[in-house]
Amino acid sequence: MTMIKTLGAVTVATFVLGSAAFAGTLEEPIVETAPAPTVAPVVASSDWTGLYGGLNLGYGDYDADGGLDGDDVTYGVHFGYDYDFGDYVLGAEIEYDESDISLGGGEEINNVTRGKLRAGYDLGNTLVYATAGVAYVDTSFGNQTGGFAGVGAAYKATENITVGGEILQNRFNNVGSTTNDIDATTFNLRLGYRF
Repeated sequence: MTMIKTLGAVTVATFVLGSAAFAGTLEEPIVETAPAPTVAPVVASSDWTGLYGGLNLGYGDYDADGGLDGDDVTYGVHFGYDYDFGDYVLGAEIEYDESDISLGGGEEINNVTRGKLRAGYDLGNTLVYATAGVAYVDTSFGNQTGGFAGVGAAYKATENITVGGEILQNRFNNVGSTTNDIDATTFNLRLGYRF
């Protein structure tokens, strides 16, 4: 009987001590939280290759021989294609700008159409470029083909939407029957869609 009492006492002691060992301590448990997942920002691709088109809103300042000059708002459209070579981008574009710029003496600038070549540097979501080409001016006293050169920049607001600006120096010699030369500085804000 003593043996049974001894075994019973050992069993109870083992159970009590074992339960205390698994019960833990009186300190608060340390709970480790998993790190929050990081979300990469959405960045538009820096590849400028492809077709694009858009709208222009700008300002033209025209000076002609004989004291004729004027300035006013211009508006129009543009369509083009760029090819991205990595750091450099080459492209071609057609642009049409409508205006009703009065030069005085009843003479007006009606519109200008340009055929452009562009060469630029790819800065990721920003493209800076130089442009030059042929321009055709339609005036109330005649039409003439001339040339232009300038600089511009475009920024990808999204993968397909671009915003930018361009400043051009235009030159037209012997316009119409008046043999007037016209110099013009034009500035356009541009909103584009890349296909």
